[in-house]
Amino acid sequence: MMIVSPGLFKHPSRSYSIVGVGLLGTFTYCHKYKINRVSFSSSIPSYYHCRATLSTMMEEVKPEFDSDKAAVLVNELRKTFNSGKTKSYEWRISQLESISKMIDEKEKEIVEALRKDLSKPELEAFLSEILMARSSCKLALKELKQWMMPQKVETSLATYPSSAEIVAEPLGVVLVISTWNFPFSLSLDPVIGAIAAGNAVVLKPSEIASATSSLLSRLVGEYMDKSAIIVVEGAVAETSALLEQKWDKIFFTGGARVGRIVMAAAAKNLTPVTLELGGKCPAVVDSNVNLQVTSRRIVAGKWVCNNGQACISVDYIITTKELAPKLIATLVSVVEEIFGKDLMESKERSRIINSFHFKRLVNLLEEDKVSNKIVFGGQREESQLQIAPTILLDVPEDSMIMQEEIFGPLLPIITVERLEDSFAMINRKPKPLAAYLFSDDEQIKRKFVQNICAGGMAINDTILQVTVPTLPFGGVGESGMGSYHGKFSFDAFSHKKAVLYRSFAGDSPTRYPPYTPGKKKQIKALLSGKLLNIMLALLGFYKD
Repeated sequence: MMIVSPGLFKHPSRSYSIVGVGLLGTFTYCHKYKINRVSFSSSIPSYYHCRATLSTMMEEVKPEFDSDKAAVLVNELRKTFNSGKTKSYEWRISQLESISKMIDEKEKEIVEALRKDLSKPELEAFLSEILMARSSCKLALKELKQWMMPQKVETSLATYPSSAEIVAEPLGVVLVISTWNFPFSLSLDPVIGAIAAGNAVVLKPSEIASATSSLLSRLVGEYMDKSAIIVVEGAVAETSALLEQKWDKIFFTGGARVGRIVMAAAAKNLTPVTLELGGKCPAVVDSNVNLQVTSRRIVAGKWVCNNGQACISVDYIITTKELAPKLIATLVSVVEEIFGKDLMESKERSRIINSFHFKRLVNLLEEDKVSNKIVFGGQREESQLQIAPTILLDVPEDSMIMQEEIFGPLLPIITVERLEDSFAMINRKPKPLAAYLFSDDEQIKRKFVQNICAGGMAINDTILQVTVPTLPFGGVGESGMGSYHGKFSFDAFSHKKAVLYRSFAGDSPTRYPPYTPGKKKQIKALLSGKLLNIMLALLGFYKD
């Protein structure tokens, strides 16, 4: 469903439509508004229906997908989970194969939806969205049997004779709330982990990326088991209704403000959460680097990566005063090489997602203490939702652009006398989701890894750490909690159950009262770890 805003209704003579899509054949979804005497309706067979009436009086009628409807949905999914259906290896594999098939067969539709939402270039859409989701799915298909196997562990003498194992069991019915900047891969990636772990899943995609949200709803309904995997579309009202329910896990990707809301809602039911948030990700550039390679990798991690609209994008650079002019010149050269001299005409960059975020970015640029710091770029066109790659030099640390996550094509460069001074600057800010260092100095590398706290790091590159499935991806502090990717996704949606096996043999009387002095000596000997004492205890030398 789309958000209704007064700005949509400037022409009373025209007709408009809103489409709400949800659980096939289960709910009727109605949302009614009154603004400017415009009326419209739209319906899709077997899906939610969305109807609205608009007049001069603003009046909102309670949507039918409310907390009660959400409760019905969760209860149905819980029945499916309790039946044991989702726990079997065969069901998990069949659903993962369906996702893989869906990605292969619908690649063109996925690319088109991403173009509508963000004007993503085809190659970027393939690499950052389709390939990432496909790789996650293939890895899960390949490794699932191994992931599901109980992990044998050693036992202690106190339980002899015995054996023990750790069993990964699904959590139950889980909620995945996704975001708009990578609306396909960041929706499917956690869902793949949840399915691999054997859970029933509700996916709530972002309404801001409406084309991809609608596509996911249709494709999941077409390819997946509708009794266990559901897409619920909508905006604040629908998300709020979902958050009022008791889940066995909530996985949220988005900003810290909404993350706090999600966590507060989860706390009411003691529901565990994974929060994939963001922050100001720094890149520190030493003077001993290959400037050409460094600049290309920074450009790739800033403007090529969804035009800076990525939680792991380079947010700002710290370098020495001496190196800054050379670094800026090389960055400009690389930007023009990749995007052309006329930056606003380039088709190789995604656009800003919507006018709200466009205006937010312009406000960052137009702040009094910042507007005169632009050394490259700065052009903008609101009708196209485009802002050129922009470099700023030595903006004040207390400016808005250095206080909040930029999430766009603006790149401040801050200079310091010594590179080590950058560590204190980074540590004054909340812990970022990612931190980057470009240096050939092994001592600087060690200090950076030891002294900078971040969700993840890359040395002499940007963003590629998220493509390594053996590395966890997640934040720390205000950049999030929990992690996923590869087996970490399976673990994120699993409970590690401790299981101890014993026979009826070896039932030592020392564990039972009365605890005589001789028994106490025997217990101390058994727990001492010294072989002679243990042998004496087992042979019964410690007696009253």
